[in-house]
Amino acid sequence: MAATQEQNERLTRVGPGTPMGDLLRRYWQVVGNVPSLEKEPVQRIRLMGEDLTLFRTEKGQYGLIDEVCPHRCMSLEWGIPQEEGLRCAYHGWLFAPSGRCLEQPYEETVNPEARFKDKVRIKAYPVEELGGLIWAYLGPRPTPLLPRWDLLVRDDLDAIVEVHDLPCNWLQCMDNSLDPVHFEHLHGVFGNYQMKKLGRPPAMYPAKHVKIAFDKFEYGIYKRRLLEGEPETIDDWQIGHPILFPNTLAVGEEFRPMLQIRVPVDDTHTRHVLYRTIPRQGSGSRNVTLEPSSLYEPDGRTIVPDTIPKQDELAWVAQGPITPRTREHLGASDVGIILYRKMLEEEMQKVARGEDPIGVIRDPAINEPMIRIRRERLGYQAFRRDHQKEFEKLGQLVGAGTR
Repeated sequence: MAATQEQNERLTRVGPGTPMGDLLRRYWQVVGNVPSLEKEPVQRIRLMGEDLTLFRTEKGQYGLIDEVCPHRCMSLEWGIPQEEGLRCAYHGWLFAPSGRCLEQPYEETVNPEARFKDKVRIKAYPVEELGGLIWAYLGPRPTPLLPRWDLLVRDDLDAIVEVHDLPCNWLQCMDNSLDPVHFEHLHGVFGNYQMKKLGRPPAMYPAKHVKIAFDKFEYGIYKRRLLEGEPETIDDWQIGHPILFPNTLAVGEEFRPMLQIRVPVDDTHTRHVLYRTIPRQGSGSRNVTLEPSSLYEPDGRTIVPDTIPKQDELAWVAQGPITPRTREHLGASDVGIILYRKMLEEEMQKVARGEDPIGVIRDPAINEPMIRIRRERLGYQAFRRDHQKEFEKLGQLVGAGTR
């Protein structure tokens, strides 16, 4: 049965005061990354329909405050980082990451007794750095703990970050993660068709899905699949890929785990953060690299879907700004999507009752030293090993663990 327009609105609208917006604000969201802020320490961002200013002080502290200075409403995007906060370029008002006004140069000179600065405070949200990503919490207090997912804190991994801005709603990105069957067609048949158009050899063996399954766990849903010719002992069926509720797909094997985080910018835009890890070379702290990339070619319009992420992003964007779910005809392959949307409704109801939704962490004992995610050990590589002759005919398989 297709969704009603009312149901689609409820699932997709993310602004303040909406049911989905209230749910998403119970979770920490990615608002930036360390390499980007080292290059440009003040950035204007949009998150769940709110326009904000992200900055890094000279001491290395991060802040997320209102878009404009409350004095004469100049954009704080042009603010000057100081040791204690961000100074407005217009008249020098200084704001701490907490939103408190620290200085008002002229006011303090002509009328210091008034202490006007103590009467001014702007909107501000808690911000933390973890794994080279900058996270913010926009929900009500008390603030929950930022989840210490294993790949963000392991001492044997470095990281590569890609950020793709997409003109579509966040939910069509997440629906994709609960839809394993699309792999054999979007990435296999269509992907090989694209390779042919580009004069390249086929990149995928489009094996048929024999069965799929979905298991709820304390942080979301595991999706599992069994492909034609695979034994039921394969990790892809025994373990699968975890969807970390509400908006993250965890992929990759234990030795190179990855995250795909679908950050709701507003109702019709999503920031897709791809966080890949690689074994660390040498000792020292984690090295985090920002890799320039985009769904679009340099002309800003052309899409060449020659990789798995670009093929997925094309499918999301090609559904329009918001998928018209009133026109859907969900079938047997969509049981994961149906389960996920049901979970969204249930968790929105919890929030409306004043309860914590699934996966919100408040006990430090759960969070330390890290939260381990059960992952595949071999994944698709095992299937390739058992079908080596077919792969030799088809060409190089695009990386394992990306499904």
